[in-house]
Amino acid sequence: MKIRRKIQELGLELPEPPRPVGAYIPAVRTGKLVFTAGQLPVRDGELVAAGKVPADVSVEQAADAARQAVLNALAAVETAADSADDIARVVRMNVFVNSSAGFTEQAGVANAASGLLRDIFGDAGTHSRCAIGAAELPLNAAVEIDLVVELR
Repeated sequence: MKIRRKIQELGLELPEPPRPVGAYIPAVRTGKLVFTAGQLPVRDGELVAAGKVPADVSVEQAADAARQAVLNALAAVETAADSADDIARVVRMNVFVNSSAGFTEQAGVANAASGLLRDIFGDAGTHSRCAIGAAELPLNAAVEIDLVVELR
């Protein structure tokens, strides 16, 4: 499967891997698994959504941010694999949502990223997942996502 081509067909772009903002690397490979660091919704060096959901960022904006964060996570996979085309399946995704008090729709935000992974990988994009409300996230990002993928 040509992952970059599929992403382009969806009208999106696989970005350059974001640079770490701390003392870590974007992804680690062990055997056939790649574990990414948490990825923020950064595009062209800027957060696309910052603040609490839904007080500062709408659920729809957070869903768009989750899609960007998952693209960044796929780009991070390429730092530990030869290419995103080497991904055989998505195993696990964790989605952290910078949540306002009382907000309980984290799964709805996560569904946007899950749907994008299914659109890109088909059945191989179906994964296990956590959708977690967080009191704060790095740089006040609205969402943060990490992936575990299996390589061919």
